[in-house]
Amino acid sequence: MQDELGKRQFFITPEHPCSYLPDQQATTLFLDPRDTITSDLYQQLADFGFRRSGGHLYRPHCQNCQACIPTRVIVDEFQPRRRQRRVLTKNMDLEVYLEPAAYSDEHYDLYARYVEARHGDGDMFPPTREQFRSFLLSTWSDTRFLSMTLNGELVCVAVTDQQKDGLSAVYTFFDPDYQDRSLGVMAVLQQLDLARSLGLPHLYLGYWIRDSQKMRYKIDYRPLQLFSNGRWLTLS
Repeated sequence: MQDELGKRQFFITPEHPCSYLPDQQATTLFLDPRDTITSDLYQQLADFGFRRSGGHLYRPHCQNCQACIPTRVIVDEFQPRRRQRRVLTKNMDLEVYLEPAAYSDEHYDLYARYVEARHGDGDMFPPTREQFRSFLLSTWSDTRFLSMTLNGELVCVAVTDQQKDGLSAVYTFFDPDYQDRSLGVMAVLQQLDLARSLGLPHLYLGYWIRDSQKMRYKIDYRPLQLFSNGRWLTLS
């Protein structure tokens, strides 16, 4: 890491079951939670593959596995593929708007329905209001909710952080009754549009994991950059 990051203190968790690959153990490297996090530090850590969960910055640190590969999309060079254009057309009737990242019963109810329908067998279940706050919100990040409504009803929320070098897609949750609309894809496309409008060069998508079906989709947004051996490599 850069000299500035080398001065920071990091901790490694004990081994725990991997959230993405069955029968695998994982360890996580995270920044000392007592550290003061600035926008510059957040960006520097993002440049080295770190992500935000609540007020914590972390990245996988598994000794015998390198499956989690940080990814980011080059915003100005991205062109939607045929399937992605169909998703945009299908969702032209949605109203899309930015709002401050904050707890509300409306947002939590949608989040809870999503977790119960999509992650009922995972470590996010059962959802709670405290989990919503501690996972999605942070006192130091510039976080927004990119919300989508259909006939006035909230159907999708993309939680996104604005950084100096791009947007970071933190999490997306949507109404499981509208699964046929591909709202997860719509959320990524809308964040790409937002990043472009803000003049930001990248959209950070988190970790691509080839052998995890729910993390494999990120390869569909190209040109994609993968962080490997200390540098970002472009996949056209």
